[in-house]
Amino acid sequence: MSENVIDEAMVAAAWDRNADQWANDVQAGFDVYRTLYTLPSFLSFMPDIKGKSVIDLGCGEGSNTRCFAELGARMTGVDLSRRLIAEARQKEAERPLGIQYENSSFSNMATLQPASFDVALSTMALMDGPDFPAAMREAYRILKTGGLLCFSVLHPCFITPATKWVRDEDGNHLGLRVGRYFDRTPFVERWHFSKRPSTDGIVPFEVPRFPRTLSEYINAVSDAGFRITKIDEPRPDTKLSEEHPWLARWYAHAPLVLFVEAAKAGP
Repeated sequence: MSENVIDEAMVAAAWDRNADQWANDVQAGFDVYRTLYTLPSFLSFMPDIKGKSVIDLGCGEGSNTRCFAELGARMTGVDLSRRLIAEARQKEAERPLGIQYENSSFSNMATLQPASFDVALSTMALMDGPDFPAAMREAYRILKTGGLLCFSVLHPCFITPATKWVRDEDGNHLGLRVGRYFDRTPFVERWHFSKRPSTDGIVPFEVPRFPRTLSEYINAVSDAGFRITKIDEPRPDTKLSEEHPWLARWYAHAPLVLFVEAAKAGP
């Protein structure tokens, strides 16, 4: 995969390769950042979705989509990866929650009708698509008037192509170094869940990244027609940070994620 030009076909292929191991690791509970930090924070930030028609943009294997369905929403999930959608549909077949899954780009959801959803949610996915402005325009198109968009992404000010923790000689975290903030060159990050007990024989995930500035995120939301209603940069829970040093560094020094809520204005 060329790491200077990465299109949606390449993103889809990468996530198809990741799909089996990703689904297995998530189900095994290795995605502890999601479990302890990013998802609980997002659930506190997002609007009440009980009884509403909701779409999950970049739903992956459907873990969060199922969580949203259990809150009483009528859920649809879309994802670019054919194999991740297959995993999500398999889970729906095993334990039906009434979720519909579409194998589609969140930047081009042509099969979905305009003004057909009350809420659009996305958790840690929109930063991994090559055309964020198009995703915002599509979210605006499929939402009803007054509908809400609510999403989380890696915080663009702190998760940059040159992010690195700074430590003292005893290994204590002194702060976070960031660099190349304005470098928008796409790249492929290769990694595995850091809390996985063993990586023997495990092929690292290939995750295409598309660096953007904070202004690019905010302006794309606004340019699509949305009115931004709320922004948050959540810290990990204090008690959990005391229990887990790998969370305490985010509590003390910088937010890992950025949350944005925006409304589709009326005529």
